[in-house]
Order: sequence, then C-alpha cells, then structure tokens
Amino acid sequence: MLKSLLSHDLPRSRLLAALLIVTVLGLALTPFIFPGTKALNVAAKILIFITLVASYDLLLGYTGIVSFAHTMFFGIGAYGVAIACARAEDPGWGTVALGLGCALLASLLLSLLIGLFSLRVKAIFFAMITMAVAAAFLTLASQLSEFTGGEDGLSFKVPEALRPSTEYLEEPWLGAMIDGKFAAYYLLFFATIALLLLMLRIVNSPFGRVLQAIRENDFRAEAIGYRTVVYRTLSNVIAALFACLSGALLALWLRYNGPDTSLSLEIMLDILLIVVIGGMGTLYGAVLGSALFVLAQNYLQDLMKLGAIAVEGIPVLSQLIAPDRWLLWMGVLFVLAVYHFPFGVVGRLRLGAAASAVKKAE
Repeated sequence: MLKSLLSHDLPRSRLLAALLIVTVLGLALTPFIFPGTKALNVAAKILIFITLVASYDLLLGYTGIVSFAHTMFFGIGAYGVAIACARAEDPGWGTVALGLGCALLASLLLSLLIGLFSLRVKAIFFAMITMAVAAAFLTLASQLSEFTGGEDGLSFKVPEALRPSTEYLEEPWLGAMIDGKFAAYYLLFFATIALLLLMLRIVNSPFGRVLQAIRENDFRAEAIGYRTVVYRTLSNVIAALFACLSGALLALWLRYNGPDTSLSLEIMLDILLIVVIGGMGTLYGAVLGSALFVLAQNYLQDLMKLGAIAVEGIPVLSQLIAPDRWLLWMGVLFVLAVYHFPFGVVGRLRLGAAASAVKKAE
C-alpha cells in the first residue's frame, strides 16, 4: 500500500525515511505542539515551499532545464486568487475556484509559449529568456495598481471557513484553537501531501523516465525516437501548473499578495538553494531542503542571540556571533552543505545506504 502510494519510489535509506517521517509528523502536529503564531507561519511556509521547490525540481532535477520564470507562475497563482477575492464582497469557494481557474489557464498558456519558443535554444539562452520574462511580469504587476494593487499589493477576505474569526470550538482542543486559521493550515497540509504524491506519480511514470533520459543525454533520447522539445515543453507546463497551485495556497494562507510576496528574485534564489541542499532529481529533497532552509531562515537569528549572550565580552567572537550577522552564517552553512553534500542531503543519505548494503553483501 505504501509502495503504491509513493509510486514505488521509496526513500532507500532508513535514516532518510526517519527524517521524512519526523518532518511530516512535525508539520502535521505543529498546531498542537507549537501553538504560537510564529511557529504556525513557519510551518505553513515550509508546506508552501515543499510544493514550489518540488515543482521546480521537475524542471531542473528531472529534465535538466534551468528556468528563472518559476516565481512568475507562483505569482500568477497568488494573484489569481487575490484579485478574485478582492473584487468580491463576500468571497466563497466559487470565487476561489474562479480565480484559481483563470490563474491555471494563464500559467498554461504562458508556459506553453515559453516552452515552444524558447526550449529550442541552448540552456543558458533559455535561462536568460525566462529571467527577462519574469522581470517584465514583476514590473507589470508593480505598475498595474488598479488591477494588482501595485507595490502595496492586495489584502482580501477568504471564504468564511478559513477566516481567523471563524471559531469551530469555543475552547482549545489539545492546546490548539480550532478556528479558521487552523482549517487553513490543514488545507495547506493535505493539499501539499496530495500534490507531492501526484508529482511522485508523474516522475515515476514512463513520461518521467523519458524526462530523466533527456536530462542524461538529450541527443540519445532524440535518436531513439523521442521528440525532446515536446517533452521539455510538457515538463515546463506541468511544473508551471504546480507552481501556480502553490501560489494560490500562499494567497489563501496570507490573505494578502504583493510583488515582493510571490514574484521577487529573492524567492527564486531561495528555490535554487533549497533544490541544491535537498538534492536535485529527488522530490524528497524538496521536503527536507524546505524544512532545513525555512527553519534556519526563521530561527538562526534567535539561536545566535542566545550564543551572543553566552560569549558576551569576548572581543572577536562576540562580534562574529552578533545576531545581525545571521545572513553571513546562513551563507557559511550553505557552502558547508554544498561541500559535504554535493548531491544534496537525500543524495548523500542514499549513497551512504547503498554503500552499506554493498559492504554487507561482501
């Protein structure tokens, strides 16, 4: 049953399986174990990044396509829901479905055009084209203030079931308030699980095997009869649609969307970092990479505050561990992660498990 659910793509490492179980259980129980607002927001961000990073891994890790337009589709999904809900007096699920449907259609058409007109060029030129398209879309979203809210973005209501003011129980249950925020979090959780399992199914299908063959050697794949441009375009479209869905989840959670929230280059860089840290070509890497990166991004500064108190008075060390230098240490941790885990966390754990199995066999 579990093998079928995971599309027969098992972790292949006991330690990796344990880490995935701990991560999923931690996210599932966050409202009960860590009921604070910050912890819930951090967990929600991890869930959104899991889907977003996994969708980008379909392009980079499984097909070998480097695109900088991924956040554009993420932003289209967020703006689709935001615009539809902002223009409705009392938005319901029909409003959300309308906004999401329009966003998915726009993402489908744009990704199809980008794929058909750009994927015939060399990799570096395709990357530059996607960067130019993403920058143009960001500028457009910032300037169309009557439609997108401009730089200020859009604040809007969500369906009543997801509003924080909606209380399902008057008293806390197991330490958690059962309200609209609670419902919104579990919408994110179950949607992320469903989308991740669907992506696992795609990459382990015959279609996914062709994508991996194109990644390894596109000339050989074309020589044996596969139209590589068609498969690359389909991969681009599928990844864009998943990114669009991830953006819609972000909008429903935040009840706000703006250019910096879903379209900035910083988000694109975060996606690239997480893919490398987690491991390219392994959707499980999106889970562990997102959890590690977002936790470090949100709690490293707090840990450094504790460290600064411990070494207070020591001249050089106290300056190095100052909380305002947390970005420096984030960079150091990333360099160390790439050095010690060149194939990402998942790749390293799988290689270690395979080496152990060979030794036992000998």
